[in-house]
Amino acid sequence: MNTDTDRERGILSPADREYLLDEREMSHEQSKRNAEARIRRRITDGIVDFGLFVHYLERTDRQQVFAQATTDEAFVDGLTAMVAFAYIGLKEHGIDFERVLVPAVRSAEEAYAVEQSSTNVTVDVHFDVETTVNTTLEGIDGRITAGELVTPRELFSLVIEGGRDVANHDRIRLRLADDGSDRDHVERLAAYLEAEVRYPTASRAVLEIDDD
Repeated sequence: MNTDTDRERGILSPADREYLLDEREMSHEQSKRNAEARIRRRITDGIVDFGLFVHYLERTDRQQVFAQATTDEAFVDGLTAMVAFAYIGLKEHGIDFERVLVPAVRSAEEAYAVEQSSTNVTVDVHFDVETTVNTTLEGIDGRITAGELVTPRELFSLVIEGGRDVANHDRIRLRLADDGSDRDHVERLAAYLEAEVRYPTASRAVLEIDDD
């Protein structure tokens, strides 16, 4: 995950990135809500813009963009995250990813066949997901290392039940319940870890750990 906030503006501005990474403090709750609403609008507008990319961006420009996939791991990670973001967003609303994936792949394959050889093709797309729940301590620790959000319960499992030392992490980001019911749990974890805790938003907490 590329956490460089000074990259040129994409869907997000540098200030948006700083906010999501908890590197920009906002003292007023209204300022936080405004920032979150702005980010939501930019994501929505950015997604809609992909229709323009598909139909109007020059082929040579598209090829230059995706040439980065052969050399730039951060670019490939971004593509993976883009698909994951769409997948989980649709899943949360009960919409099968297949509803988006199948017509996307079919139309892309048909367009590619016309571009490459001026032929028509019939495309069959099959999409199947089998999920096995298996949360491991290594997985939780890896997500913390990657700067991803974990739940207070996952951190508890890692530290208390698993006996893992998290002092090598300067910062741990937590995803909280919408009703704020786990704040007491966060405070107890912070006290146990001798960490400073702050709440950038109502649904996120950050533990700052001093390993001195």
